[in-house]
Amino acid sequence: MNTSIINKLKSLKYRYQEIEVLLTQKDTILNQDKLRHLSKEYLKLSEIIKCFIEWEKIKYDMKDINSLFDDEEMLDIAKEEYYILKKQKKKLEKIIKTLLLPEDPNDQHSCLIEIRAATGGDESSIFAGQLCRMYIRYAESYMWKTEIMSSSENEKGGFKEIIVKITGKGASGRLKFESGGHRVQRVPETESQGRIHTSTCTIAVMPVLPKTEKEEINVSDLKIDTFRSSGAGGQHVNTTDSAIRITHLPTGYVVECQDERSQHKNKAKALSILSARLYTAKLAQNQQENASMRRVLLGSGSRSDRNRTYNFPQNRITDHRINLTIYKLDEVLEGKLDFLIEPIIQEYQTDMLSSLSEFKG
Repeated sequence: MNTSIINKLKSLKYRYQEIEVLLTQKDTILNQDKLRHLSKEYLKLSEIIKCFIEWEKIKYDMKDINSLFDDEEMLDIAKEEYYILKKQKKKLEKIIKTLLLPEDPNDQHSCLIEIRAATGGDESSIFAGQLCRMYIRYAESYMWKTEIMSSSENEKGGFKEIIVKITGKGASGRLKFESGGHRVQRVPETESQGRIHTSTCTIAVMPVLPKTEKEEINVSDLKIDTFRSSGAGGQHVNTTDSAIRITHLPTGYVVECQDERSQHKNKAKALSILSARLYTAKLAQNQQENASMRRVLLGSGSRSDRNRTYNFPQNRITDHRINLTIYKLDEVLEGKLDFLIEPIIQEYQTDMLSSLSEFKG
């Protein structure tokens, strides 16, 4: 580890020891807020300091063993022991660097995935339906719950737009890199000449904040309209004004919900989507201050982004952000998304780890 990281760890160790003393003092014990705050900080530092103390001990032991290299009788044993310690030290350094990474508070939250058909007409809508199924299957593999919040079906199949809520710890953290443009290359069923067509969909992943953390939306900023549902849905369609359209006047965001029979339920869903959309827009502004690679990996959900290409004839899928190509498209579409998610998380962490050299300690 470089000097700046070691200095950072030393300062954290000093703070850890300082908290240890503070937690035993009478004024801390009597102040519940202070006690809770310090206990939380102490617990957060515990794991990394434990690793750092172990790292320091190994470093000291390696220095001790190094002095035995001049002893011919002990040389072989010393080399073997030194090799074992060096391996342990390297493993600890990897753990320490990961623990030093700044936490994204949204990673543990649930999320909304908004899938929109972009270019390609009916074929784009059909692909949007396949992407939706892929994310639902992926969520099932993690035992996360899924709920369709809003959808607009295409007459030829698939969706013009669909929003799925994925509820489960860590959903936002694993899926946040899906935002952006997704391109499909294949021969559509309607293509008589057998030519490969290219269509695109855009995806936006929005963290869902717990009720306690949600920002209040000013009611005076909202224009709420009711209208009759259209499309598949049974006898209630076109008989009651149960569908809801909410316009957020300051931003111009419009959310429509008509999937539920109840106007109240549609309104609740629409407000939930609007809240997530406003929060995501706020995050995007903050994101502009981050490193360029992180901006590239964390797509904006706009059409100009190009995350992946799904090539059906060759069973190939390519993530353009990290130049990764795998020939497991069929498996990925069945929900085995970790083939793509794991490498991009590793790339993201590597990029963030490089910023640790900025620590001055």
